[in-house]
Amino acid sequence: MNYLFIQYPKCSTCRKAKKWLEDNNINFEDRHIVEDNPRKEELKQWIERSGFPIKKFFNTSGILYREMNLKDKIKTAEFEELVDILSTNGMLIKRPFLIADGFVLLGFKEEEWKERLL
Repeated sequence: MNYLFIQYPKCSTCRKAKKWLEDNNINFEDRHIVEDNPRKEELKQWIERSGFPIKKFFNTSGILYREMNLKDKIKTAEFEELVDILSTNGMLIKRPFLIADGFVLLGFKEEEWKERLL
């Protein structure tokens, strides 16, 4: 199976997830979330595949999220507007996440990753 691992190298959780993938001999394509920010069409596809509400894709603990006052905006904005916002800056997106053919893992929860990948 092909996996796309989207991460920010300075993020400790991303580093932990990457190490876990490597330790478990799981092959993946590594993508820097800031240098290669996910595009609108990719985000739409991944959000749909994940089954999660779009608000789960926001990095709510991030500085940029707070600076842009997105907490209230995501409660009322339409899906398309939220995808537009996410596509402007990778730092707005929760990370790491792993894209597979049939599912998306958002954030690193070792037990969940173990259940889905091993």
